[in-house]
Amino acid sequence: MSDTAIVWFRRDLRLADNPALDHARQRHEQVVPLFVFDPDTEAPWEPGAAGRWWLHRSLAELDQRLRGRGSRLVLAAGDPLEAIERVRKVCGAGAVYWNRVYEQRPVERDRSIKRELRERGLEVASFNASLLCEPWAGVKSDGDPYLVFTPFWKQMQKRWQPPAHHPEPRELEAPARWPASLELDRLGLLPDHEWPGKLSDYWSPGELGARRRLDDFADQAARYHEQRDRPDREGTSRLSPHLHWGEISPGQIVRALEPSGELPGGRGRMIFASELAWREFSHHLLWFFPRMPDESLKPAFRDFPWREPEDYGPDLVAWQRGRTGIPMVDAGMRELWATGWMHNRVRMIVASFLTKNLLVPWQEGARWFWDTLVDADLASNTQGWQWTAGCGADAAPYFRVFNPVLQGEKFDPRGDYVRRWCPELARRDAKNIHQPIDGGSSHYPGPIVDLKATRRRALEAWDAIRS
Repeated sequence: MSDTAIVWFRRDLRLADNPALDHARQRHEQVVPLFVFDPDTEAPWEPGAAGRWWLHRSLAELDQRLRGRGSRLVLAAGDPLEAIERVRKVCGAGAVYWNRVYEQRPVERDRSIKRELRERGLEVASFNASLLCEPWAGVKSDGDPYLVFTPFWKQMQKRWQPPAHHPEPRELEAPARWPASLELDRLGLLPDHEWPGKLSDYWSPGELGARRRLDDFADQAARYHEQRDRPDREGTSRLSPHLHWGEISPGQIVRALEPSGELPGGRGRMIFASELAWREFSHHLLWFFPRMPDESLKPAFRDFPWREPEDYGPDLVAWQRGRTGIPMVDAGMRELWATGWMHNRVRMIVASFLTKNLLVPWQEGARWFWDTLVDADLASNTQGWQWTAGCGADAAPYFRVFNPVLQGEKFDPRGDYVRRWCPELARRDAKNIHQPIDGGSSHYPGPIVDLKATRRRALEAWDAIRS
């Protein structure tokens, strides 16, 4: 066995609870951490602008933490196999380890690389670092995938095993020779506008930021069920970007909520555990239906009479910029543009408005979220949009059209959320703040559509494909 192993980091940007890193450290004297930026393989779902900003910051922290343990992060771009081979020749590595990702094209790439490296005589192994239950493991007794969340979650609970723990290394022995590494800026991850400065006001990417976020949430998780639907309050975990980039694992989250390793007790903690299970369900679906990011899971919706781009183009831009004249929708879209994140309840509201009131294809919304969300995750983003549009597995019925006025009155009753993101409406009283302004003003636009009329239009479109 070679004394040196390469650990290929991907969406597992942490030192604690990292099975590939732990395996390498236990079996080899020297470990070479490697990250390869490979957007071509992930195209057309390479990281969007917000995700790339997050990745830049997370890689910087990971390198800093590695240097504190006597190591460093080697950066490369392009073909991962070529990068691994260059590193191997310099440091004499005889093994390569990584943690798995589950999207179709990266999976095909990883299988090819694993075969090639083994043919060259290297030891190769991959591990699960990002899910409680890998997609192919949580199937029905007949081997078919689940298409409804509730039975999927029930079987997860029946088969529950405490997640394995992999301790964080205190030190990592460096190789005799370090291979060349790109400067982080050479990866070109930062967008060339003012957005990075804005996002820095709201987020602390990296493993340490993830731990602080989890510590804060663990103290209030018991009340999660009371707070999670209120965008005017700090009631959600905001762990999703840290989870996507692997700065924290679902196992670490579950252990923080229930140190014994059992499923979390109490209503709030258990509901949050079910949210983690929804994330697992999304990956389960994407594994078995890899065309899900582009095609509706329900075949009838592939013939849905969406409006044409030349017709909906101006409305799409108004939605993206938070200028629809519907206060709750505009508040959500402005929050997204300012922070790279949006409250989950508001995500459903703005998605319903786009797909049902505006009759814009859900793929347009999914693409915009992909580029602007710091937590853009292909499985979760796709599943969320298909669920709201009514065309996915276990989806909301198509005829369920969220009324953004009623939703605002229920979940932002004092209008604090709208006032924060739509300051033009700050002087309106709570009774009227969620109502569109007839005719608009120079400061806030009038509604671009009539909610009742467009709801009827959406239901007529649904009846057309149903019949």
